[in-house]
Amino acid sequence: MKSAVENLNPTRVKLDVEVPYEELKPSMDKAYASIGSQVQIPGFRKGKVPARIIDQRFGRGAVLQEAINEALPEFFGKAADEHELQPIGQPEVDITQVPADESQDLTFTIEVDVRPEVTLPDFSEISVEVDPLEVTDADVEKKLDELRERFGTLAGVERAAAKDDHLSIGLKATIGDETIDDVNGVSYVVGSGTMIEGLDEAVEGLSAGETAEFTAALAGGDHEGEDALCVVTVESVKERQLPELDDEFAQLASEHDTLEELTVEVREQVEQEKRFEQGVQARDKALEHLLDTMELPVPESLVKSEVDSHLEGEGREDDDEHRAEVDLSTRRGLQTQFILDAIVERDEVQVSQEELIEYLIMSAQQYGMDPNQFAQALDQQGQVPAVMGEVARRKALSTVLEDIKVTDTNGDEVDLNALNTGEDAEEAEASDGEDAVAEPTDEDETTDEGETAKA
Repeated sequence: MKSAVENLNPTRVKLDVEVPYEELKPSMDKAYASIGSQVQIPGFRKGKVPARIIDQRFGRGAVLQEAINEALPEFFGKAADEHELQPIGQPEVDITQVPADESQDLTFTIEVDVRPEVTLPDFSEISVEVDPLEVTDADVEKKLDELRERFGTLAGVERAAAKDDHLSIGLKATIGDETIDDVNGVSYVVGSGTMIEGLDEAVEGLSAGETAEFTAALAGGDHEGEDALCVVTVESVKERQLPELDDEFAQLASEHDTLEELTVEVREQVEQEKRFEQGVQARDKALEHLLDTMELPVPESLVKSEVDSHLEGEGREDDDEHRAEVDLSTRRGLQTQFILDAIVERDEVQVSQEELIEYLIMSAQQYGMDPNQFAQALDQQGQVPAVMGEVARRKALSTVLEDIKVTDTNGDEVDLNALNTGEDAEEAEASDGEDAVAEPTDEDETTDEGETAKA
């Protein structure tokens, strides 16, 4: 096989490929065998039909078409490897010559987008600035209040409903004389905005047993988008009551005996979270610096395809302002991938099985899926190599953070190496800084059924 490459632009090439008939012959043999196994011709056993008979019955062109379709990916891969190309996107193939007999070659051209050449800078010369590490009493109080919220209880109140109250409501929606929906005992948190538009305004200020009417567009069903007359009845009002901050609460919410000990632990947790925030800031600013200072072309056809697909999914094809935003985001995303892939290659970054499993577990949690089912779904969709690539890019990014200089706005140097910021910062974002304290048990919290149910 012979091939030549022509650079059409920094991100697109044209390959001219010549394949001698003898290299195509194995695929021709497979094509004859495949067609012969699918047809029944009198006088011949199934799967034993001679090639000349298949040519007579179906034409040699049908065999050539099947053979070429089967062989093209392999020939394309060999040509790309020969010229050290890294194709991205869908190739455009043009068959220029089909061998009429064994004396002729198969020739074709392929135009395809490729990853541009990336020249990495000296990361040790990059400096970024992050927020200083400051833990205030207000930070600690906020964290303690969040902990109190987790151990709060719901209690009925004899007053009008207010924001954040937990209600049990009845809701009826009608269009003309037709009842579209009529439900009772629905749990709803005032101000959550998780049900129909206008509900928050309608229930706020109502006491148990009171009713309000409002008009709203239905969000689903056969009448989606149509205005309906909605009648809401407040059946009960409950408020979340928080436990007192004392030694008893410390024993309930943690392994500590006193509030003072719990407060010390919470302060340490807040400090650790702020360290992770510094790492996330450094990561984002380092990437922003690389994107702003490195001139990296991106494949225009790939950008257009991704932008069009995104806008079609949102039904906003004619929104020029949004198109410009998505276009910029897509370009930056591709440039980020090119940079990190270049680091992966330079540093020969490898992904261990443990690292892959850890990433899958973290991703499954974000999607609310069982990790095993999540992994099986990725495997069935052929997405495991892509996931491996994403994990490798995260590891590559951590090597950048090891080399850059990070200072806070006070001028003090921040040692990210001591924080192991790479994957830890990602995990901190995913877990949203959950603290290592006891979770409330069924006895600790009493709520009405499905206290934040959504319609």
